[in-house]
Amino acid sequence: MTRILLAAGLMAGVGVTAFTATAQQWNMATPYSDAVFHTENVRAFAADVADATGGGFEITVHSGGSLIPHPSIKRSVQDQVVEIGEVLISLLQNEDPLFGLDAIPFLATSYDQAWALWTASRPAVEDALAEDGLVLLYAVPWQPQGFYTTVALSGGDDLSGLRFRTYNAATARMAELLGSVPTQVETPEIPQAFATGMVEAMVTSSATGVSSQAWDFVDYFTEVNAWLPKNMVVVNRRSFDRLDEAARTALLEAAAAAETRGWQMSEDLNASLIAQLVDNGLTVEAPTPALVGTLDVIGNMMTGEWLDATGATGQAIIDAYRAQ
Repeated sequence: MTRILLAAGLMAGVGVTAFTATAQQWNMATPYSDAVFHTENVRAFAADVADATGGGFEITVHSGGSLIPHPSIKRSVQDQVVEIGEVLISLLQNEDPLFGLDAIPFLATSYDQAWALWTASRPAVEDALAEDGLVLLYAVPWQPQGFYTTVALSGGDDLSGLRFRTYNAATARMAELLGSVPTQVETPEIPQAFATGMVEAMVTSSATGVSSQAWDFVDYFTEVNAWLPKNMVVVNRRSFDRLDEAARTALLEAAAAAETRGWQMSEDLNASLIAQLVDNGLTVEAPTPALVGTLDVIGNMMTGEWLDATGATGQAIIDAYRAQ
């Protein structure tokens, strides 16, 4: 909260808040460092908007949670502290169970399946965001999620009792079902959390493994490809409506290009990121049948819980996804 107030005060001091800026100058809050491909894609998106408008519409990207901490980005966009922001979709599950679809284990385990799931769920996500005064621009997946541990995993029991790094309600629920101890840790804090013994294992992407230099604190990466969580970029509806037609067109076209580019970046980078893990000393392993079996049971259980929470809306999404 302190950082939000300081950021708002800073922006007010230089005259660039949503209430005093021209409609063609926006600030964008993002949660990840410049080294992460999501941020590279965001910066390319902002550059596309500026290029398409001849510099008449500029989006200033504030990366690494430097302006707004990750858990507060969506609310800050709603409240027009900033006009636009990027957020991990599943981080919002506590607000609406719909957003938890993005982190159900073994529901979508490949890029093709993740795209099919996004196609099926996007209209409902757009409707949910619209209720909060937000416009969805695009979404891009992380690489498939795998386990980072200090020991090889022969089955789910090997994770029992460990302090397990989580980053949303879905990963916390999975940790509980594995018998682990859920511990919320944001991405920039991962190395310190392992160094102090706050956590002993985690599930995350190859990209996060590389950016956090996971080889400094674990020995194994198990490629379970459990799910492909996505980040989404949202904009305040009132700020969007204030844009002139040319700026709005440039924004939407740049967003469409960013979604296409981001999905391709994610997939193209995965192999090289895993190679970096290996080059730095991690042992990369395929999951054992016992581990897959445990995760499959957990995935079915969590899918059922999600359907109970989302009712007819959730069932329609799953039906549409499975019909593709």
